[in-house]
This record gives sequence, structure tokens and C-alpha cells, in this order.
Amino acid sequence: MIVVAGEALIDLVPRGAGALAALTPALGGGPFNTAVALGRLGSPAAFCSRVSRDAFGEALLDRLRGTGVAVSAVQRGDEPTTLAVATVGADGSAVYSFYVEGTADRLFTAPRALPPGTRAVSFGTCSLVLEPGASAYEELMRAAHARGVFTALDPNIRPGLVPDADAYRARFRRWLPSVSLLKLSEEDARWLGGTPEEWLAAGPAAVVVTRGGDGLTAFTRDGGEHSVPGEPVEVVDTIGAGDTVNAALLHGLATRDALSERGTSALGADGWGDVLGFAARAAAITCSRAGAEPPYAHELAG
Repeated sequence: MIVVAGEALIDLVPRGAGALAALTPALGGGPFNTAVALGRLGSPAAFCSRVSRDAFGEALLDRLRGTGVAVSAVQRGDEPTTLAVATVGADGSAVYSFYVEGTADRLFTAPRALPPGTRAVSFGTCSLVLEPGASAYEELMRAAHARGVFTALDPNIRPGLVPDADAYRARFRRWLPSVSLLKLSEEDARWLGGTPEEWLAAGPAAVVVTRGGDGLTAFTRDGGEHSVPGEPVEVVDTIGAGDTVNAALLHGLATRDALSERGTSALGADGWGDVLGFAARAAAITCSRAGAEPPYAHELAG
């Protein structure tokens, strides 16, 4: 079981050009997208969050259930669902404005226990920024790692949500001893500062850096550096592509019984090449269609 901990929200995506283009609601949130992608890939997965009882919240849970993701660890609240207004550029890249005050996912509290059979827990995005929930997710991360559970972190930085950039960067460095796998984009890496070598020295067994259409690179504690190119694709938009990579990495490690720090260290060049290549193909499919629509396992077979 792979548990994904973090926010579920509604993306308001423009259907047309201009500031006043009509907005269409779409189910989203980095952790939510990761959980859906895991379910579609066939990995046993569970979602751990706080979700509103409003109509948006019910739609979010329906999508999770429909993809086979367990929701027994989801907390419920009467507060509204977080909204994220997306602006899509000419190259398909998306920028978000968030409406987060008084929303349900900010009031998440750390559970006493993880679902039975949990092998890994994934964290990231807004849920690690917005208090008081951020401290609760951090508590869960530290507790899971202390119990020997594989932990994955995808910071997925949204600069407009970070009230104090220096404080967040310092907090990020304090998380690293409790992180098994760090996945981040080149943009995240530049914003955070530091290098894969520095981050590895602080705790993670592996660091994966994504470079958009240029592919992915995994850095490991033994000095290994393993890269794959991106998959050529006609990009519709990049919404959910990073979340798909996150899920594909976890799924790939799970299928190789490598959801452990020892397992990731033993993968070697061939193993990492397979895992990274799978993630690149999965992300390309997501980019080829509108919105966060990750692939199903059968689309990646062969």
C-alpha cells in the first residue's frame, strides 16, 4: 500500500484565451493527482487528507474511489474546498492562483496510525506550506520515517503561496533526514537552492530531478547519476505531469521491491533506467491530453 498525504482541491481551468475566459472546474491537487495516477497504474494506494463535505469534496472522493484508491484515512469537514485558478501559457505550462483561506485541507490532523500494509507515504505541494495542516503533515512524515516506512517528498513549489521563502527553505532542509526519495523539478531546485549531492548528504537515498521535455535524472548516495531523455509528444498542457512522474516512480520502485532505502541503492543503472523511462513515458501521455489525466497501466504496456 502506498499512502499519499496532502491536499485535494478544485482547479479552475480556462477554456479559451484572455483573462475573462470561461473557467471549467477540474479535480486536482498534487497529492490527489498522484493518488489517482497510482490507482490507474494498478498500485494499491490510499489517500490521507481532510476533504470538505461540499459537492466538490464528494466529487474528489468519487474520483479516488473510482480509481481504486482507499479513502478510509480521509478526514471530513464542513469547510469549503480549496480552489486553484490555472493560467495556461502558450507552451502548455500552468501557473496557479490559490484560494485557501478557511478551507478543509488546512485543518488536517496527523493520524495515530497509517493504513495496514503501508509500504510508503508520499508528501508534497500546498499541504506542506499552509498551516496548521503543514505541521501535521510534517509530524506524519517524521513518524512514518521513524517507523521505517519509505517516505517520498515532491515539494512542487508554488512561490505565491509561500509567506516566507527563507523560512520554507530552512524547513525543507530539516525535512530531508526524514525523506527516503526526493523528487523535484529543475524549477523547484533553483528556487530551493542547493544541489542533489547536498540533499543526499542530508538524508534521502535518492534524488530525482525532472527537466520537462529533456527527461529525468536520478542521483544516488553511491555517486550514481542515471538519466533518461524525455518522450517526444505534442503537448496540450503540463497539468499533472509532475504528479504523474511522482506516482510512476513510486509504482516502478514498488514493482521492483525497491520501496526501501536499501532497495533504491541496489537498483543500479539498468533498474534506474527502467524506472525513469517508465516515468517519462507516463508523463508524456499526461501532457498529450488536457488536464491532469494520468495514464492507465494498459497504455504503458509493452
